[in-house]
This record gives sequence, C-alpha cells and structure tokens, in this order.
Amino acid sequence: MRRRDVLAGLASVGVVGGGGVLAVRGVPSFETESDDPEATDGAGTTAPDPITIETVEAPGSEAGEVRIPATERVTFVDFFGTWCPPCIEQMPALAEANDRIGSDVLFLSVTNEAVGSSVTEDELVDWWDEHDGDWLLGLDPTAELTARYLAGGYPSAVAIDTDGRVQWSDSGVKTADELVAGIERALEAEVAT
Repeated sequence: MRRRDVLAGLASVGVVGGGGVLAVRGVPSFETESDDPEATDGAGTTAPDPITIETVEAPGSEAGEVRIPATERVTFVDFFGTWCPPCIEQMPALAEANDRIGSDVLFLSVTNEAVGSSVTEDELVDWWDEHDGDWLLGLDPTAELTARYLAGGYPSAVAIDTDGRVQWSDSGVKTADELVAGIERALEAEVAT
C-alpha cells in the first residue's frame, strides 16, 4: 500500500472519530467566566439550563416528564443501553442504591436509544422488567442529556446538586456503595450551601 493511501486512511479515521465525539459530547466551550456569580457551577461556568426528559410507563416508572437537573432536590442519572452487557451487570447495584437512598433524590435511568427504531418501547419495558428496574425510566432521543453528562462509556452515572453542579460522575460498573457515596456527595453539597 502506498504511503499516500495510508495517510489518507488515517486522516479519514481522525475526521470520522472527531465527528463522533462532537456528536456525542457537543462542541467544547472555553468560556470560564460568568457575569452572574450566583449562576456558577463551582468551576466558574454558568450552570446549564434543565433539560426535559420523557419518562416511560414501566415497573417503578410513570409516563410523563422530568427536568434534569431537578431544582428542588438532588438528581441522580444512570445512563444505560439495552445493548450494553455491563449495563445489565449494573442493574442490581442500581436497585440496591435506589432502595437505600432513592427516596432522597430524583433517581432515574436514561437511554438515548432510538425508541421506535432500534428498539421498540415494549422491548425497552421488557428489558427493564427482566433486569428488575423499579425506578424512573427516561428517554433522551436527541442525546442532549447524554452529551452533557455522560462520564465516559456505558454504564455511566452522575449526581447533580439543586444548583445544577455535578458533584460526582463516573463510568463503568459500580457497586451500590460507590453509587450511594456519589449521591451522598451531592446531598452533602446541599447541606453546605
């Protein structure tokens, strides 16, 4: 293979990979200061506006809408996919964390899968039921919430205080103790303010 072909191939991979990152994460912001010191997330950036997420009728979940982050209580979001084996592995720890601390926070799991295309709503609800989901289940079809808060790969989780500041965020399979500790960081930030 000629050197020019190799270089063109590598450049194509870079363009496609960079486009994928932009599609998931969005364009980076380099703005670090705000004119309103009350509207900061602790890192000097303006706290983001809430995103409205549709919720699904499923075990432990009612059809409707929620705003993320919630302004009246700490928000915990688990990002998952029905196609993701580690997400299945994460479900028991999520259930335990929800049992232990879910009543203190807005506790939900969100998928950005194209419900209606790649998976039907019935398939999603069946997956949820099969893996003992019993808390709020949300959809992020535009991946706006995912782009804002996904900590890396799947599964991923985030705990956000009522001021919209991320207090804990991580990806990979976590124990219930790790999830609860992350949520408690956001709860403790509430007490400190």
